[in-house]
Amino acid sequence: MHTEQRSTTATVDQVWAVIADGWTYSCWVVGASRMRAVSADWPAAGARLHHSVGSWPALLNDETEVRECETGRRIVLSAKARPVMGVATVEIRLEPQDGGTLISMREDASRGPGRLVPHAVRQAGVARRNHEALLRLALLAERRTQPRS
Repeated sequence: MHTEQRSTTATVDQVWAVIADGWTYSCWVVGASRMRAVSADWPAAGARLHHSVGSWPALLNDETEVRECETGRRIVLSAKARPVMGVATVEIRLEPQDGGTLISMREDASRGPGRLVPHAVRQAGVARRNHEALLRLALLAERRTQPRS
């Protein structure tokens, strides 16, 4: 599975703050068009984001669920876009590096019609989408101020 990476001058805390704010999901996740609700315990394991995928008038309402969360370091999501694409497993990792953070993102279809697409073709599309998603995530994080101690 292909891993997309992006370096940013934002700190791990700044990047995590964007991920931890579920209401920003549609700002950086390519394909998510609007947020409908965010679990109060987001991004804890089991928490859910209720979002829409696509554009009007062809919107699909679905959800993304946190499968695993290591606060400030790693999150694994089960992202749903049913019935068209199915379900994808997405892993995002944050690693401190000199002057900022290395953000890594891996994704692949785990259930549904997306699994019918040949792996190489599927990953080529995912790589382009996640390249843009990481750019958006980095730009949002770079605009955040450092958390107060």
